[in-house]
Amino acid sequence: MKRPAGKTAAKKATASDKDSAAGQAAAGRTSARKSAAGKTTPGKPAAKKAVAKKAAAEKAAARKPSAKKLAPAEALAKDAAVVVGKAAPAKTIATEPPSGESRTALVRRARRINRELAEVYPYAHPELDFENPFQLIIATVLSAQTTDLRVNQTTPALFARYPTPEDLAAANPEEVEEILRPTGFFRAKTKSVIGLSKVLVEEFGGEVPGRLEDLVKLPGVGRKTAFVVLGNAFGRPGITVDTHFQRLVRRWQWTDATDPDKIEAAVGALFPKSEWTMLSHHVIFHGRRICHARKPACGACPIAPLCPAYGEGETDPEKARKLLKYEKGGFPGQRLKPPQAYLDAGGIPAPPLGAG
Repeated sequence: MKRPAGKTAAKKATASDKDSAAGQAAAGRTSARKSAAGKTTPGKPAAKKAVAKKAAAEKAAARKPSAKKLAPAEALAKDAAVVVGKAAPAKTIATEPPSGESRTALVRRARRINRELAEVYPYAHPELDFENPFQLIIATVLSAQTTDLRVNQTTPALFARYPTPEDLAAANPEEVEEILRPTGFFRAKTKSVIGLSKVLVEEFGGEVPGRLEDLVKLPGVGRKTAFVVLGNAFGRPGITVDTHFQRLVRRWQWTDATDPDKIEAAVGALFPKSEWTMLSHHVIFHGRRICHARKPACGACPIAPLCPAYGEGETDPEKARKLLKYEKGGFPGQRLKPPQAYLDAGGIPAPPLGAG
């Protein structure tokens, strides 16, 4: 039986349409696979070339070593860090100022603060009475957890009775404890100064060594004490990171470090090594007289325009002047026998133990 011609033609057309649709779908899937593999779309050869060019450039850059040129201030900091590293290996130095200012700006501001302080305190000096390296190292060990004034009032009796390392090494601990009682922690300090004296006699011929690596081996002597002795008894530069120094350099945003060794390294990188000892005196003098821990006298501070922490303390000039200490406030200093330059600048000697 023959089928009608019209129905046969329609059936063929429908089959043809289905084949065509299937072919287009297959072609679309093939194109999509190619597009995914090449990260581009068909019909966009320019985009494909751009992607290939970028990939080639990235590979070439990865093969080349980085050659960043240091700015002058960064180079200076790097050189200073090397110098500090010789005295204290394995220290880290902050690469960026905590305030966000540029390294060059930080170096300039830090050095300007030091210059200003040098004009304010031209007589800055170690505030421990001493006549020789032995007296200085003993006095510095005793200054832990007490004031330099109390140490200066105590050491005259100690050195009158035990003037040399040999004398102190052979001393009766109970007698030394009684002399050192006013300085606090007198038993531990007695053990340190007698032990220190014995090492000086047994290993250094009764002389205080002039090298950092030898000093820090002595009982009770750390880096801070060692740099006080090196800078003031031997003329060898060092940074003394005491509580005043730590407080001020953080207020000035020279560093955000809290570890004394890291502070020493970071601040040392801002200054020539030749300035380290006097820098320490300037900063410590300022911390004791004006930039106090609890009530900074901001309104009487000569470096207020350079200080990021201005306003933490009293800003009224009249009220701030009442907060000044030692010679800045018209009061006695910490030394019983201060340098003549201090006396010429209006400084007043401290009273002896028990006076007034």
